[in-house]
Amino acid sequence: MTLLDTTIWTGRIAGEGWRTGSGGDRAVIEPATGTELGRLGMAGAEDVAHAAEAATGAQRDWAARPYHERAEVLRRAGELWQRHATEVQDWLIAEAGSVRAKATVETDMAAQECFEAAALTSAPRGELLPSAADRLSMARRVPVGVVGVIAPFNFPLILAIRSVAPALALGNAVILKPDPRTGVSGGVTLARIFEEAGLPEGLLHMLPGEVEAGEALVTDPLVPVISFTGSTGAGRRVGELAARHLKRTHLELGGNSAMVVLDDVDLDAAVGLGAWGSFLHSGQICMATGRHLVHESLHRDYVELLAAKADALRVGNPAAEDVALGPIIDTGQRDKVHSIVQSTVDSGAMLAAGGSYQDLFYRPTVLSGVDIEMPAYAQEVFGPVAPVLPFRTPEEAAALAADSEYGLSLGIVTRDVTRGLALAERIPTGIVHINDQTVNDEAVAPFGGTGASGTGSRFGGPNANIEAFTDTRWITVRGEPARYPF
Repeated sequence: MTLLDTTIWTGRIAGEGWRTGSGGDRAVIEPATGTELGRLGMAGAEDVAHAAEAATGAQRDWAARPYHERAEVLRRAGELWQRHATEVQDWLIAEAGSVRAKATVETDMAAQECFEAAALTSAPRGELLPSAADRLSMARRVPVGVVGVIAPFNFPLILAIRSVAPALALGNAVILKPDPRTGVSGGVTLARIFEEAGLPEGLLHMLPGEVEAGEALVTDPLVPVISFTGSTGAGRRVGELAARHLKRTHLELGGNSAMVVLDDVDLDAAVGLGAWGSFLHSGQICMATGRHLVHESLHRDYVELLAAKADALRVGNPAAEDVALGPIIDTGQRDKVHSIVQSTVDSGAMLAAGGSYQDLFYRPTVLSGVDIEMPAYAQEVFGPVAPVLPFRTPEEAAALAADSEYGLSLGIVTRDVTRGLALAERIPTGIVHINDQTVNDEAVAPFGGTGASGTGSRFGGPNANIEAFTDTRWITVRGEPARYPF
C-alpha cells in the first residue's frame, strides 16, 4: 500500500480516523487533461463542529507531553516527506499542474518545515518580571489551543504545512481546510504523513469543504486562531467574520510585487530574473513579479529579450513532457487572466509575447506600453503575465513601486548593493530581495506582507511562529496568601 493509496481516502475526511463527511464527495480533476483522478471527501459545518470538539480534548494531552515527544513526531514527519517525495510530487504535478521542479521545492520545503518545527518544541522561553508586590512574577508562552488553517490551491503543500507543523510543534491541535481543487496534495498528504509519523488521533483534522465549512471554522468558539492564506478579497471576508467573533487572524494575502531594474545591471541576468518571477507556476503565486520597472535606457532591450524568452518557453502537461509552464488551475482562473490581458491591450498596451491559450495552457505573456491605470499593471493577475514600465530616476522608480495597495515582496536588481538597499528603504513591503526576483521562501525566514497583502503577521522562523501560535500568560507566586483590607 502506498502513502496515498486511494482506498484510504476516497470519499473520506480525516481526524479521528478516516470517515465520510457530511458534504458528500467531489471529483479530483487533473487540470492538464480533465481526467478524474479520484473522489475527495467533503466536510460540512457539522464536521467542523465535531472536529473542534475532538481537537480541543486531544490538545490538552498533547500540550502536556514533554517537548521531546512532540519533536520526535515532527522529525519523523520530515523524514516521511523525504521518503515519499516522488509520490507526493506526482500528485502535485497531476492535481495542481506543477512542473517537477516546483513540486520538488514543495516536498523539500515540507520536510524542512517539519525539521524546523521539531526544533521549535523547546524554543518558547519564559521571562521573570519585576513586581512591586512581594511575589515571584513571570510570563510564559502557552499553546493557543486549536488552530484553524485555510490553505489555497497554488502551492497547496507549502502553504498548509508552514502553519500546520509549527502549530502542532507548539502544543496545539489543528483543523486544516485545504482548497478542494488540490485537496489531495494539500490535505490528504498531510493527514497521511502525520498519521504515519505517529501523531495522536484527533490532533490534526483534514476537512476539505466549500464556503460553509470555511465560515464554520472561522466562527467556531473552540477555534481561537485562524491562519488564512489566499486572495485579498477572501481574506477581507475572513478577517471581518473573525473580528466579529474576537478571533486572532493571520492573513497572508495577494500581491502585485515590483522588480526594479536599475541602469547598471547585467541585462541578460535581469531578464532571467524577471522571467522566473512572472512565469513560475504560470504566475499563480502571491509573490509573483507583477510589475517590471526598468530604467528607460534598458527598457526596449529588456522587453525584446523577455519576449524572446517567453516565446521560447514550453507550455504543456508536466506529467507527460518536460515543460516550463503547466496549466492554469481551472477555466475560471484562465478566463480571468485572459480578460485582464485583453482589457490591457484594448487600453493601448502592446502585446510583445503570449496573450493566447489552448485549453488551460496559457502562453507566458509580455506587455509593453503600459501605464499605471491599465489592469495588468494595477491588479494582481495571478497568471503568467509580465507588464513592463520604464522609469527615469530612482526617485520615480521608488514612487512607482510604492504606488500599490499591496506590500508583499520587492526585487531590486543593481550592481551597487548599497544603492539597492537605500532604494528599498523607500518602498514599504514585508520582503525585499536585492539582485533577485520576488518569489522566495524559506522555513527559517519570516514571511508576510503589509497593506492589502496581509495583516503584518508572519510565518517562518522561531520568533514569528511562536508569536503566531502561542499566547502569553502572566503568572505570579506568593509564599503566603495575600491579605487585603476586606
